[in-house]
Amino acid sequence: MKKVITYGTFDLFHRGHYNIIKKARELGDYLIVGVTSESYDIERGKLNVQDSLLKRIENVRSTGLADEIIIEEYQGQKVNDIIKYDIDILVIGSDWRGKFDYLKNYCEVKYLPRTKDISSTKLRSEKHIYKIGVVADDDKDGGIVEETKYVSGIHVEGVYAPEETLAKEFCDKYELNFHTADYEEFLSSVDIVYVKCVLKKRADYIEQAIEHGKYVISDSPMTLEPETLKALFKKAQEHQVVLVEKITFVYLRAFNQLVWLTHGDMIGKVVSVKCAISQDVFGGGKSFNETVSHALCAVMKLLGKNCMEVTSNPVKDGAGHFVYDMITMKYPDALGTIEIASTLDIENSLVVTGTKGRINIPNDWWNTGYFEAKVEGNEFLKRYSFNFEGNGLRYLLQELLIIISDRRTECTRLFYDESEALVEILQTLNQKG
Repeated sequence: MKKVITYGTFDLFHRGHYNIIKKARELGDYLIVGVTSESYDIERGKLNVQDSLLKRIENVRSTGLADEIIIEEYQGQKVNDIIKYDIDILVIGSDWRGKFDYLKNYCEVKYLPRTKDISSTKLRSEKHIYKIGVVADDDKDGGIVEETKYVSGIHVEGVYAPEETLAKEFCDKYELNFHTADYEEFLSSVDIVYVKCVLKKRADYIEQAIEHGKYVISDSPMTLEPETLKALFKKAQEHQVVLVEKITFVYLRAFNQLVWLTHGDMIGKVVSVKCAISQDVFGGGKSFNETVSHALCAVMKLLGKNCMEVTSNPVKDGAGHFVYDMITMKYPDALGTIEIASTLDIENSLVVTGTKGRINIPNDWWNTGYFEAKVEGNEFLKRYSFNFEGNGLRYLLQELLIIISDRRTECTRLFYDESEALVEILQTLNQKG
């Protein structure tokens, strides 16, 4: 007898889930389906799971395809299950391709193509699955396809690119439902637009999406023109949608706790925020504007948006290319400093110093689940740790779903006026540079 096993959360049960189970059943004589527990979903960073474990199990059972249903409760359980149940084939969706190749030492591993257009053919859930479309000008997805696997109620459906060939390549690479070089057609097929293209084109794509009543996520900065940004935010509010800037660390629990403790006087009056970031390390090598906008946002979240003066002293190489800068942001009673480099090896960190102590996020502070605090009167460092998985984008997506559910017209993690203040500083830096 050939035994097959497959796993999943199976939240908001839809045709894609059914097809995986059905195809797995066809590969053998006996099918075991593993359903993830709530605690394991939390541990692996799966967010916004809406159905209870019992309901998810019942949805699998009601297909009539599973001979046995088990609960997946911990990392590494798959190996034990394969051995325990004498499994011949492990079946996994192709969006996990390569992730479980290590299990080929124990059984055959099959990656099945994902079902397209799942949102229009849901089986049991009456809850809406929001369709995301990507605006791209290269073959990189910005991590959104991978990250949406961990957020229930959202799914990347298609891609728009100005060139048909690129659109098709992107679509095939990420196994999406559709591709097009027609932006109007694209907008008619999605609920949420992720604008991931060169800076000079972002504002136009954003404006058209908003006019079609779409929620928008855009790489940061969205524009270098403060008046253009204000007009985009105004238009979003008029159309009762939300424009979200992709600065993911402001959605992380660790960073929000750090801000709360800082503003709560844990280290006394804050006098300094020092932030260091390297373009080569950040996001795999982003532009100066994309990199520095995150650092500026961190300082503003800790010291406020009413910066009195910004100074910059960029260092360039013999060919005139940017190499290094130390940016200072002067406040009435505090100073923010940003150390930014293109190819130099600097120590990426974020340090907040107050009159009663300091808080430190070592290493890649924009992508973290912890920070350290040294408070006056306590000789020991205290470490604060929070669950963090992926590249941070899943936490932004989770917040966006909450915004949509609450029918809000502005994100409270990064307010519109904060984004406007950030762009004004960026404009100043670009004029000086």
